[in-house]
Amino acid sequence: MSGTTITHESVSAALESASGNPGASVGQSRAAKELGLKRREFELAVGLGHIRTIADDGGGGCRVERAEIERLRAQKGYPQALRDRVEAVGTRQAAQIMRMTTVRFTRLARLGLLVPVAFYLNRYRAVVWLYLADELRQFAADEKNTSLLTRPLAETLRDQLDAGADLRPRNWRGRHLGFLLRQAADDPWAQAAAPASLLDPLQISEIVPDPYERAHLNRHRTRPQPHGAPGSPAADLVEHLSTAQDADEIAWLRADLAQSMREARAHRPAPPPAPHHADPASHHLVPGPASGRRPVGDRRRASDRRPALDSRRHAPERRRPPEPARKRSGHHPGQRPARRSHGLLGRLFRRGT
Repeated sequence: MSGTTITHESVSAALESASGNPGASVGQSRAAKELGLKRREFELAVGLGHIRTIADDGGGGCRVERAEIERLRAQKGYPQALRDRVEAVGTRQAAQIMRMTTVRFTRLARLGLLVPVAFYLNRYRAVVWLYLADELRQFAADEKNTSLLTRPLAETLRDQLDAGADLRPRNWRGRHLGFLLRQAADDPWAQAAAPASLLDPLQISEIVPDPYERAHLNRHRTRPQPHGAPGSPAADLVEHLSTAQDADEIAWLRADLAQSMREARAHRPAPPPAPHHADPASHHLVPGPASGRRPVGDRRRASDRRPALDSRRHAPERRRPPEPARKRSGHHPGQRPARRSHGLLGRLFRRGT
């Protein structure tokens, strides 16, 4: 949660209170607080479609209508029923729910039989996958899955595990794509940005060669929250998990992006960049620094035009040694000094001598 979001929602709440109107919609943080949900729970509820949202015209993300909040509050079992639907658990707690070992649960998840809903990196930069507890209970209660829960896995499944199969990242990306499409609503450009959010920038540039369209598309792209500084091992790992890796997955997303771009162009072309209006006076007037000193570049140019004599004239004057010291240095009274005076009096003096 950023300070900008807090300020935006605080201003909205103040305006609603001042007008005496409860408001047609509220921001995400305000809605999560009124529904008794944590921020992660609220985001999952929105992604899963449990909470309907509307677009924020001010660019602050999605908003929730007051009528939607009242609808959720009126449901049976609120608020615990809503929390149960968005409860996400890790591997250990998930194995306890399904009454199996963590090793067996991990194998089923790697085979793609259990789909994660979110992930994060712990302090050791290890990926922690989260699963919906409600889905795990439904999977365990289905009689068709009894053999997967208690009996040895089939040979074909064991061969896939031995070959290093791990479908958890891909299954998460597929579910995340559904979240993005649901949030895109009826905006064709946001719908096109959903598959683009899972593609490498090089893949996007091949499908969308126009730089203006690409810039407009990137405004709608959604990337997972950053983990660590850009370029760090944690950030690179999250970027890898959030980007399509398999050839068939990439091909499917490219085809989806190409079709979505055709629909977006037909609906509304990408706006051209705003023209840059330069100030005509800026080409003639160069403001100086606030201190009033001449810029370094100007001083350098002025010194280039100055003769070498001028630079000696402005050099700091050396203190002349006392007369006895000059005599000890070997100078004779009639000897011409090394440094001549270049003025009129100097020429007359030399002519007279």
